[in-house]
Amino acid sequence: QVQLVESGGGLAQAGGSLRLSCAASGRAFSNYAMAWFRQAPGKEREFVGTITTSGIVTSYANSVKGRFTISRGNAKNTAYLQMNSLQPEDTAVYYCAAGLVFSVRENDYDFWGQGTQVTISS
Repeated sequence: QVQLVESGGGLAQAGGSLRLSCAASGRAFSNYAMAWFRQAPGKEREFVGTITTSGIVTSYANSVKGRFTISRGNAKNTAYLQMNSLQPEDTAVYYCAAGLVFSVRENDYDFWGQGTQVTISS
């Protein structure tokens, strides 16, 4: 089992930045690819980005590419999502997830955090 806890969400203005953290405990964090997903009100959960176990390779949804950056600190058992140039359409609950496969598919991730709310005002 891997337990994931997100933090860093909140309210920001359009054009601003936020940094989300995902703290992991349990099994070896470095064995898992880490991903971020989000769910806006009335919409299905969608992929945001993912990072390999080593942190060398990342992949992003087109909607956030160039604005969001995923990183990880394996020594700290923590993954991060740096969000810049935020827009109102980025408003959602953001979830981190851990899985043994580097994937953009929700079903490939076995462990999920409880989510953190991000609200962007215009």
